[in-house]
Amino acid sequence: MSDRYIDFANSSIGHRLVGALGLPSPVRLERWQAGRLRPVEGALLIGGGPLADKVSALANRLTDAIYSYGTEPSLATAWIPGHGPKLKAVVFDASHLLQTDQLKQLREFFQPLMKNLDHSAHLVILGRAPETLSDPFAASAQRALEGFSRSLAKELRSGGTLQLIYVGDGADDQLEGPLRFFLSPKSAFVSGQVIRLKACATPVEDWTRPLAGRKALVTGAARGIGASIAETLARDGAEVILLDVPPAKADLDALAARLGGRSITLDICAEDAAAQLIEHLPDGVDIVVHNAGITRDKTLANMTPEFWDAVLAVNLNAPQVLTKALLDSGTLRDNGRVILLASISGIAGNRGQTNYAASKAGLIGLAQAWAPLLDQRGISINAVAPGFIETQMTAHIPFGLREAGRRMSSLGQGGLPQDVAEAVAWLAQPGTGAFTGQALRVCGQSVLGA
Repeated sequence: MSDRYIDFANSSIGHRLVGALGLPSPVRLERWQAGRLRPVEGALLIGGGPLADKVSALANRLTDAIYSYGTEPSLATAWIPGHGPKLKAVVFDASHLLQTDQLKQLREFFQPLMKNLDHSAHLVILGRAPETLSDPFAASAQRALEGFSRSLAKELRSGGTLQLIYVGDGADDQLEGPLRFFLSPKSAFVSGQVIRLKACATPVEDWTRPLAGRKALVTGAARGIGASIAETLARDGAEVILLDVPPAKADLDALAARLGGRSITLDICAEDAAAQLIEHLPDGVDIVVHNAGITRDKTLANMTPEFWDAVLAVNLNAPQVLTKALLDSGTLRDNGRVILLASISGIAGNRGQTNYAASKAGLIGLAQAWAPLLDQRGISINAVAPGFIETQMTAHIPFGLREAGRRMSSLGQGGLPQDVAEAVAWLAQPGTGAFTGQALRVCGQSVLGA
């Protein structure tokens, strides 16, 4: 649904009024459009330590306008504060900051940029995971990057975002995929996130259709976020198989026909659901997206057993049972991808959602626990945790709560189903085997749950 406050705040009269009153002034975010060819349309600035050279080597595949500041990566023109172009994207390698006194380089690099960022600019800081460093002082300095990046992300204006990527041993060559996502409008509603990369042997062959030749199963696909996920996976080249409950058959069949996929109507909580699903997938799948979910909200004092059991059965037990069956039968092929739709409610909790939050936290735990086991087959498993997303469900939230949900993020607005779909599509790519056992929040850096 339309966010009328954003419409007003971006009108000529509204812009002056909200500024005078000190009210939030969210901007319309730039999102990925069909026909776009490059992740960055504008100036990309690169600086910092040795990984800056890795970034500069692939930068011409991201944009034509490449600049350096405070470093000398190849293929880059020096950027001068106040005289260079507005910056659409920034990558700073902080992996060489191993002592407290070196952290001042963060201020020295970023301070001159803050008034020179373009609309919807995307910033990325690179580092090394603190837990992998034997020197306590070095680990402390690298852990400091998290506090700095989350705080700076909250200071960005005009739709800007910032992420921290900890690059693991052997993962220096895995940067292109994450940068293509986090420096582009595909990550418009992702900010303040901390990502850990590891080595991955499976590359993306064609960035224009990174999922070509792969089969994707999406549950709860008839409408809303599930339908958007199916559309985005198909856009990226996947053959989509859409699953939903029998009452949604008409919408499901229509979407499958439009996307050139096929549909499966199935109650995922049925006792024989796993056997039925395997029978429907004789040729196997490469990508499984567990999007199906329900809410039955009540405070715990008023929670009925039926409400509790229904939410845990659909949201948590079904993904567990179905994924295990797909794995054990070999239906989910090696080097596959499993994406679980969690929620920030599962991270921060939410009043009246003890059942829902438990189910979504359980999905995050499932990803963390299963990741090292599935890694032996080259399979990654991750959770996507949406925040406030503009859907039919949130449209029915009372006005006051709906407005609070929209404004309680660094970006001052709700996200769109497309934002969740773009994150899922990125995690489905071959190269994102470098990212596993983690929860990626699509919440505009919600103030809930850090």
